[in-house]
Amino acid sequence: MAELPHPPSRLPLLTLMCLFLLLAAATPLALGRTAPAAVSIHELLREHGLPGGLLPRGVDSYTLDETTGLLEARLSSSCYVKYDDGEKAYFDTVVRGNLSRGALRGCEGLAQQELFVWLPVKGILSDPDSGVIMFDIGYATKTLSKSVFEDPPECQPKLGAGAGAADAARWRDRRGFPGLRWRREAGGGEEGHHDLHLDSR
Repeated sequence: MAELPHPPSRLPLLTLMCLFLLLAAATPLALGRTAPAAVSIHELLREHGLPGGLLPRGVDSYTLDETTGLLEARLSSSCYVKYDDGEKAYFDTVVRGNLSRGALRGCEGLAQQELFVWLPVKGILSDPDSGVIMFDIGYATKTLSKSVFEDPPECQPKLGAGAGAADAARWRDRRGFPGLRWRREAGGGEEGHHDLHLDSR
């Protein structure tokens, strides 16, 4: 009696399907992390040489593109914070920036107050040797102690800070501010600070 042919094995097909499912599940992990996760966004900042208090408490979720370094933090609502040294900052509902070792560049959704004027923060750099943080506000750099930003501050819906914070945080390429100019005082002012003056002209 002639022997019947064996049916084709399904094992290679099952193996391919399993590999496809594993790759599909691993893709989101490779592209980003989403909070709540094993690593909070404040721990993530510390892993990259930045103080965790650069972003406030109240971040609902975040994603990090491991390929481009784009970090996107989402807050439940926009808010103000006041740090221990009196520095005031505004955070929009979404804060973005390109995260790298010791730096957060191309920031959006973040502003700082100087002499009652809100200025957009374009970048943040950490100098591990000197222990300072440098804030790029478009056309000047502000230097502060890193220790001020170690602990994440509490979000506040209002700070009595006046208007303009949201506009500054969302204004991407603003280069000049009417009535505002920088002046460096030789030997004056606090170390690491530039003096900001309102122009009366």
